[in-house]
Amino acid sequence: MATQSKRATVYFNPELHKALKLKAVETSRSVSELVNDAVRNALAEDVQDLSAFEGRAGEPLISYDEMAKRLKKHGRIQGLFPEVWRASHFPLPDESPN
Repeated sequence: MATQSKRATVYFNPELHKALKLKAVETSRSVSELVNDAVRNALAEDVQDLSAFEGRAGEPLISYDEMAKRLKKHGRIQGLFPEVWRASHFPLPDESPN
């Protein structure tokens, strides 16, 4: 049984379209085949992501602040954020160290 195709209009960035056409020629495939494969792969990735989320649905939620505190407590991050660390260690000419 033959698979029916549906027609759709897709607008590509000109450089992306050129690369797509070149790939079609080099791989002896049509642009439609390449686009179908790309969409199929993207949808398959979505299914995998949703499965992973469902598998973790029962895990407890944690806030960003709590996670940052845990990372600091276990020595995974330093106590100062990069902006504060830079300012305290390398003051700009108009900044004075505390």
